[in-house]
Amino acid sequence: MIFYLLDNLKKEWNVKIERINKGSWGKVRAFFDIRTEEGIVVKGFSLVEGINGQFVGFPSKKNEQSGEYMPTVWADEPIRAELLQLATRAYGQDAVDSSVSSST
Repeated sequence: MIFYLLDNLKKEWNVKIERINKGSWGKVRAFFDIRTEEGIVVKGFSLVEGINGQFVGFPSKKNEQSGEYMPTVWADEPIRAELLQLATRAYGQDAVDSSVSSST
């Protein structure tokens, strides 16, 4: 059943920034959540200033045994790049509105 669902996922998706909290927490410039056109909200993304430029940090959860943070959401590079563009645009705006969305 899961394989059927994965095979039939849309190639195109529409996502927008649901909420963004701008600031400066070390290398983190903002935290944000996304919403798909289907109404799925994923919380806990971050816009990070790294050595090689900005990147999107994906939601993660701390492993109590090892103390390491483990990702809870994964995405391929094209989607990561699109989320980076979306977050960068939202970070540069005074307020997030429906114009900060992506459609591929």
